[in-house]
Parts: sequence; structure tokens; C-alpha cells
Amino acid sequence: MAFKSGAHGRRFLFRDNAAMDNDKGRRATGLLLAVLGAIAFSGKAIIVKLAYRHGVDAVTLIMYRMLFALPLFVAMAWWAGRGKPPLTGKDWLGVAGLGFSGYYLASFLDFAGLQYISASLERLILYLNPTLVMLFGWFLYRKTFTAMQLAGMAISYAGVLLVFGHEVGMVGPDTALGALLVFASAVSYAVYLVYSGQMVQRLGSLRLVGLATTIACLCCLLQFVVLRPIGSALDVAPQVIWLSVLNATLCTAVPVLAVMMAIERIGPSLAAQTGMIGPLSTIAMGAILLGEPFTAWIAAGTVLVIAGIFVFTRGGKK
Repeated sequence: MAFKSGAHGRRFLFRDNAAMDNDKGRRATGLLLAVLGAIAFSGKAIIVKLAYRHGVDAVTLIMYRMLFALPLFVAMAWWAGRGKPPLTGKDWLGVAGLGFSGYYLASFLDFAGLQYISASLERLILYLNPTLVMLFGWFLYRKTFTAMQLAGMAISYAGVLLVFGHEVGMVGPDTALGALLVFASAVSYAVYLVYSGQMVQRLGSLRLVGLATTIACLCCLLQFVVLRPIGSALDVAPQVIWLSVLNATLCTAVPVLAVMMAIERIGPSLAAQTGMIGPLSTIAMGAILLGEPFTAWIAAGTVLVIAGIFVFTRGGKK
């Protein structure tokens, strides 16, 4: 074994230490970005629930969110597409389909469901998304499940059913409609994840997200024009406007960028595991900002959902 000595050795040692410090700093930054992204994403449900208190409907509320987010996503798509070849007609069809499913339909169903259920239950249902992606993989490509994955699915769905049953008893039968709408939102987003793989490789994740969300914004604006009188857009409380601005920036565009930058630094697996903080932050903000009850039933259901998804993802790796 050769030992480093003298000035030459000290120079190598300094470089090694600097590289290690740089890696640690990059990893710490990535974890921080992933945590901030997960918390910001989870704040969307809180803002939507706050806006509903001012008498706005789902069609108008999502229109305002997408209206304020549109310039941000157009800029994101332009930035990510600089110096790259233009999209083909087939590419545009794919982007349009993914934007419709993953960001327009999924967002609208989620907003509609939040009229009937708590933010906590909504976040737990959406957190089942990895299991839905795997179910699509089984249905379309006959991918098999491991025993750990099946166990994880059983645990996580049991947790959602526990919180759902508790909320039905407190709120009433409308909870079933809200839960069904949010679950349909999760299914719609799972379709996006299943079919976006090849386009991500061809276009890049940031460019695809920017283009797909731009399509979704246009769909939401068109939906409002078709379903509501144009003048009704002005007939909303001022609080709805600034809440929509906050939703479009802090809870939509900012977390997208934060998670993308986190994945570059720590990889998708660790970034996804860090996302487990999302349901916890939603429950905490729901209790503090919305006055939603935090009971032993909700705590137990949340633990089951998070534990089940953790087991499910670990089972997939094995």
C-alpha cells in the first residue's frame, strides 16, 4: 500500500476531504429541498379548504390557480427546452394526453373532492399513488407483486379505510363522494406516471412537466369559459385571489422545482422516501390552520398508511 507523504500527499488529502464535504453538502441540500417540496405540495389542500370558506366553487377556484401558474410553467418549459429540437406532432399528442390526465383531470377531481372531505384524508388517499402505479403495471404489462408489496398494500389501504370510516361517522355520507373523487384523482395521476416514462427520457423531466402543466392550465381556463359566465370570475372574495396566487406559486411551481432539484442531488428513491413527511405536514397544518380534529383514529390510520407504503416500496426493491 502506498502512503501519501509530504506536500504532495497533503494536497491529495485536501482534495479528498473537499470532495467528501462537497458530497455531504450536496446531499444535505437535496434532502432539504425534498422536505420543503413535500411540505409545499401538502399545503395545496389547506389553501383549497381555506378558499372554499369564501363561497367559491371548484371550477372557479382551479381556474384561478392555473391562471396564475400558467406564466410560471410556460417559462419552465421554455427554459428547459432551450437549444433542444422542437417537438414532433406525436410528441405534442403525448404531451397533451399526459397534461390532461396528470395535471388537469387529476387536479380538478382533487379540488372537487376536497369540498367533502378533510385535508388529512385527501392526502392519505393521494399517498396511495405508488400502489396504483403498480396495479397499472400488473394490468398492462403483467408485472408481478412480491409478498412484501402485497402486505404493504394491505396495510396502507387499511389505514385509509380506518380514517375514512371515522370521517364518515363524523361528517356523513358526503365523505364517500369526496373520497371517491380524490381516489379518481390519484388514479388519473397514476396513468400519467405509467405513460410518461418514455417521454421523460426523450424530452427531459422539467421540459415535460412545464409543457404538460401548460396544457392543463389551458384546459382549466377553457373549462371555466364553457361552464361559467366570464363575469363571474370577478364575483369572488379578495381572499380567493391571494390564496390562488399562493397556491399557484408556493404550492405548485415552487415544489415542482424543489423536488426536481432534490432528485438531481439525492436520486428519486430517497426523494420519494422523504415525501413521507407530506401526510404528516398536511395533518399538522389541517389541525392548526383549519381546525380539523386530530384523533387517535387519524393518528393510527396515518401510521398504517405511511408504514404500508414504506413496506411496499421496500418490497419492490427486493
